[in-house]
Amino acid sequence: MSVVEQYARAHVVTDEDDPGAIDPGAIPVVLRYDPDSDPRSVRIGLPGTHEWTFSRALLERGLRAPAESGAVRVWPCGRVQAVVEFHSDNGVEVVQFESKALVRFLRRTYTVEPVRT
Repeated sequence: MSVVEQYARAHVVTDEDDPGAIDPGAIPVVLRYDPDSDPRSVRIGLPGTHEWTFSRALLERGLRAPAESGAVRVWPCGRVQAVVEFHSDNGVEVVQFESKALVRFLRRTYTVEPVRT
């Protein structure tokens, strides 16, 4: 099996002005890489939304400096976090990750090879 699937926790970032608003806390996120389907892309699945597919290189670049491609933007946030921003017709979703979870996932994607048939 060549698919890499990793579960991570992330925080949704909102522009909520209500100081009494409750922090929803961390949400479960699925990071997925399937070299047989698309060796240049990764997927991030957020609860209650569709799975976002974008370039693995974008995720890698975005961990070091702000990067964007199409509807997805990635940038480092301090020394230990990274932000991924998804744009759609329904609005914008901004999700903050621990950078080490994304780095661990990317490393795993380079250790698998497509299944040869």
